[in-house]
Amino acid sequence: MIAKASGDESVTIETRATTPYDDQKPGTSGLRKKVPHFQQENYVENFVQAIFDVAPKEPSKTLIIGGDGRYFNREVVGRVVAMAAANDCERIVIGQGGILSTPAASNLIRKRNAFGGIILSASHNPGGPNEDFGIKFNTSNGGPAPENITNAIYERTKQISEYRIDPEVKADIDTIGETDLGHLVIEVIDPVADYAALMEELFDFDKIRNLFSSGFTMAFDAMHAVTGPYAHEILEKRLGAKEGTVRNGTPKEDFGGHHPDPNLVHAKALYDTMMKSDGPDFGAASDGDGDRNLIIGKGIYVAPSDSLAVLAANATHAKAYTDGLKGVARSMPTSAAADRVAEKLGLPHYETPTGWKFFGNLLDEGYVTICGEESAGTGADHVREKDGLWAVLLWLAILASRQQSVREIVEQHWLEFGRNYFARHDFEEIDKSVAETFMSDLRAMLPQLGGKTAEGFQVQSATDFAYKDPIDGSITEHQGIRIRFEDGSRVVFRLSGTGTVGATLRVYLERFEPGSEGLDRDVAEMLEPLIEAVDALVGYRRAIGRMEPDVIT
Repeated sequence: MIAKASGDESVTIETRATTPYDDQKPGTSGLRKKVPHFQQENYVENFVQAIFDVAPKEPSKTLIIGGDGRYFNREVVGRVVAMAAANDCERIVIGQGGILSTPAASNLIRKRNAFGGIILSASHNPGGPNEDFGIKFNTSNGGPAPENITNAIYERTKQISEYRIDPEVKADIDTIGETDLGHLVIEVIDPVADYAALMEELFDFDKIRNLFSSGFTMAFDAMHAVTGPYAHEILEKRLGAKEGTVRNGTPKEDFGGHHPDPNLVHAKALYDTMMKSDGPDFGAASDGDGDRNLIIGKGIYVAPSDSLAVLAANATHAKAYTDGLKGVARSMPTSAAADRVAEKLGLPHYETPTGWKFFGNLLDEGYVTICGEESAGTGADHVREKDGLWAVLLWLAILASRQQSVREIVEQHWLEFGRNYFARHDFEEIDKSVAETFMSDLRAMLPQLGGKTAEGFQVQSATDFAYKDPIDGSITEHQGIRIRFEDGSRVVFRLSGTGTVGATLRVYLERFEPGSEGLDRDVAEMLEPLIEAVDALVGYRRAIGRMEPDVIT
C-alpha cells in the first residue's frame, strides 16, 4: 500500500497488486460477460484501471458514471467511484441509484465537458446473478470509445500489474446532492432531468400534448429497464399521455425475468396489443440501457430500417430539424431504404461498419444529422449514441404534424420510395470455432461466387466489407460479408460483437421492390426464395448445424 497526501492527510490511496486476464477485449460496445465472470478477483478493477491509464483527462477531470440498473450495477458503481478518487478525477457525476440511460449519459458527458463516462450495461441482454453485465467507456464527445482507444485499453489489460483505489471514498448514490471531499467532489443527480430538458429543446412539446389531448392513445413498454423513469416523466407527466401509457416502467435488476430487447420475440405482448382492432394508436418500446427502440402502429409493425428511412424523410416536422438534415448515415447491414431517401432529398449518405462509434466522426464534423442501425438503434447529432426515446418522440412529432396514422405514413413512404423487404436472422450461441470456421471458409469462397446463379438469383458481387473513415482516413476491415444480386437483393453475414456466450451469426436479408401498389406483402414470404438461393450458394445452415434462426427481427 502506498499512502498519498492530496490536500487532506486522511486521503489514502492504495496500490494493489493484480494479474492480467486474457479476455478483456471490448466488443462492438464495451466489455460484456456473464456476471460470475465479472465477479472474479480484480476482473472489474483491471478493466477500469486500464480505462483510467489510457483515457486522456481532457477537457476536464470530470467523470460521468451510470448504468441500466441491472444486477451488479450498484456494487460496480461503488468500485468505480473509489478507483476514480485514486486516479486523478476531480468531480464524479452519478445518476441517482446508479441509473443513467446510455443517451442520457452521452448528453451529460457533453454538457459537463467531462473527459468521459463509464456506462455499466449489457444493453439488450438479460440481467440477473447468472446473466449479463458490461462496462463501456465513452469519450469526451459523448460517444463510444473509438477503436484506437479500445485497442489501447485491451493492450493495457494484458500488461496490468496493479490498480489504484481509495477504499475510504464511498458515495451515497441514492441521495441527490454534492459531497466535497477536498480533492474530489461527488455529485449525485436526477438521472432524468437533463435529458428531459434536452428533449424539450428538440421537439415541440405543446404540439405533441395537443395530439394526446385529442384522444390519441399510446402504449410504451419500458421492459423493466432504464427508460421507465424517463418515459414516465416525459410521456405521462410532460406530454400528458394518460396514466398507464408506460408499462413495465420500474427498472429491475433482472428486468422482471425477461429479456430487455425490443423486438417481436421479447416484446410480443406489446405487439399483440397493437394488432387488436381496439388497440392503441401508437406503440413503442426501448431496451435495457435505453438506446434502442421498437415502433408499432395499430395493425402494422415498422421494421427498424423502415423506421430510419421514414424518420429521415419526415424529420423536418420536428422543431430541431425544420431547416433540413445535413446527411444520413447507416450501418452496412442496415437496409438501403435510408439511402433512397437521401438520394431523393439530395443529401449525402454514408455506409459504416456496425457500432455507433463509427458515426462519431461524421456527427462531430457535421457530415450527418441522423444515423441508424438495423438493430433498432436510431439517433441524431444531439448526443453521440443511439437514442430510443428520441426516436419515439420524433415519431410522435411526425404523427402530430401530419395527422395521419402510422400505417398511412409508412404505406405512403413505400409508394414514394419503394420498399426494402428486410429481416435479420440471428443464430445464437453457436460454438465459436464453428462460426469462425464458417466465416473463414466463406471469405475464401468469395472470388468464385461472382456470376453464379441459384433459384433465379444471379450474384453481382461478393465482398468482405472494409470502411475508410472520410474524416481521419482510418481503415476498418472484415466487417461483414456482402453478397449482392443483379435484381438489387442482398445478403450480409456477420458475427455479432454483443453476445456473451459462444457466437451469434447474423444473416441480413434484403429484397427491393420499387414503389407501386401491393407493397404490404408478408416479409417472410418475400424473403424465402432469397434464403433458399443463398443457402444453395454457400450452405450456411449446414455449416453451422442450424436450419432455423433463434430470433428474427
